[in-house]
Amino acid sequence: MLLYGRLMYASSVPWKVLSSNVSVNVLTEGWNLASPEAGDEEETRKFIVDVIFDTAFFAVPVVQLGLSGFDIDQRDSSRLILKAEYISEYGFQATLTTWSGSRVYAAEFNWLAIGP
Repeated sequence: MLLYGRLMYASSVPWKVLSSNVSVNVLTEGWNLASPEAGDEEETRKFIVDVIFDTAFFAVPVVQLGLSGFDIDQRDSSRLILKAEYISEYGFQATLTTWSGSRVYAAEFNWLAIGP
């Protein structure tokens, strides 16, 4: 069924809900959020977590992230952004970003994906 040019799912299509908790830290391979390079304190640093769904969705789901914990050095301001990017039926990338002198030693987040 089409409504305003968008595909609407009939009530017979079941909704799927998947969720999990992810923890990353200085022991995670490639972690680069704990130590800003000398002279590059203003540069942003990103760490990407690839999340693969246990079972694929029929269409791209809606993904919600929630930061549930972090370990950040107190010497500077606490700066941390968490975003879901490149969402597909099979998974997404969670991107953690910090900048300036912030030193992030660990982060924990929950994710929830809802879709057909």
